[in-house]
Amino acid sequence: MNMTEHIRPYLHYLELEKNASSNTVDSYRRDLMRYLDHLDRAGIRALDAVQGEHISGFLRTLFGVGLSPRSVARSLSAIKGFHKFLLGERIAAHNPTVNIEPPKRSKTLPDVLSQAEIERILDQPDPEQPLGLRDKAILETLYATGIRVSELVELKQSNLQLNLGVLRVMGKGSKERIVPVGTSATDWIGKYRANVRSSLIKQSDTHDVVFLNSRGRPMTRMAVWNIVHRYAESAGVEKDVHPHTFRHSFATHLLEGGADLRAVQEMLGHSDISSTQIYTHIDREYLKEVHRTFHPRP
Repeated sequence: MNMTEHIRPYLHYLELEKNASSNTVDSYRRDLMRYLDHLDRAGIRALDAVQGEHISGFLRTLFGVGLSPRSVARSLSAIKGFHKFLLGERIAAHNPTVNIEPPKRSKTLPDVLSQAEIERILDQPDPEQPLGLRDKAILETLYATGIRVSELVELKQSNLQLNLGVLRVMGKGSKERIVPVGTSATDWIGKYRANVRSSLIKQSDTHDVVFLNSRGRPMTRMAVWNIVHRYAESAGVEKDVHPHTFRHSFATHLLEGGADLRAVQEMLGHSDISSTQIYTHIDREYLKEVHRTFHPRP
């Protein structure tokens, strides 16, 4: 029996015996389908083959694509309830969620990529292939702007002002900001739009979305996560690389090059500069050097 076929009886159990709301049932359905898809891609296709490490890896993936701790905790709740149900119904022989706790999102940030590692990753897509050209444009945009993966997949044609070298980005809290984009990323976005994007459009309601998948639909955060991860692996980069790593590296490289902290804060869309200080991993020696250089009484 396909593992996904066990989801329906579990959801019926939630509705009939636990009186779960329709919103909860729908959320759990999406969470479990995503979870089982993750297991399938990892080669796990039998319930009794699932181990705690597979679940922990899935939760890390959810954080990697930008889900909030609350959303990850809900996914874990769905997974725990699912496996408990399967064990109680004697469909599975063990419950792999025992001792699994929601991973706390610490302030330990993603590894910073060196400029050489960034270049290796950017060199991986084959721009002679349509989806390779799209992927090249995606990677270049992530590094050139430092935008969040959620902001990338929601980027509209009307947000592009490439002739001015900027993007209009709708960030958290529906706050719009202007982000500069360099000539390299501008060129690759232009090539993608001119040569590939029009051939991907199949749905009228996606005509304003910049980055599309092979079915003509808007890209998902998970799809971009997979693209970044795949090219990092093919580039031989052994660090844990996902879209947020590009954002972190963007900010760190700017600061290392002497950029003003307030300017980086603005580009990242942080309302509080303390978030920028933590996020960009500024070390104390750098801050002390800035103070010694610019303060009138060092």
